[in-house]
Amino acid sequence: MPLMLFHSEVGRSIGRQLGGFVNLVVSLFLMLMVVNLMGMIPYVFGVSAHICFSFIFGLPLWFSLILSTFSWNWYASVSHFLPSGAPIALIPFLVVIELVSTLVRPITLSARLAANLSAGHIVLGLMSVYLCKMIFSFSSVFFFLLLLEVGYFLFEVGVCMIQGYIFSLLITLYADEHSL
Repeated sequence: MPLMLFHSEVGRSIGRQLGGFVNLVVSLFLMLMVVNLMGMIPYVFGVSAHICFSFIFGLPLWFSLILSTFSWNWYASVSHFLPSGAPIALIPFLVVIELVSTLVRPITLSARLAANLSAGHIVLGLMSVYLCKMIFSFSSVFFFLLLLEVGYFLFEVGVCMIQGYIFSLLITLYADEHSL
């Protein structure tokens, strides 16, 4: 059911006019979700928490969207860098800002996924180390920490799913700027 909802959400975007884009984004979402969840297994390196992993997916998708946009309608693609109704004095500044914001998209896309997953894994690891130190105390603090650890683990499972969704959704939003 949630997969059908995600498929229809991607299909509503301009991506359905880009042949195979919907299937690509849904497959990317499923793959990211599975890899993120596999990173939650104890003593397994979370591959998706590494920036190179997400950059390998973000850069080619972004670059293919840019190439497709420019090859489809070069004039509309270039005019996208200048907001309509901008004062003449601000035009050079706004063009540079829009160009930089477009060029850093794959970096921010990759860094967002890696940073969010890494932060969660670090906190989970620190809680686990402290819990292991408290294991023989059998105090109420140990049981409270154990409950807190399980709750945070379930929270991180949700974060892993949401991060796959956000990565795929941002690729879809970038495709919506395609000049069809």
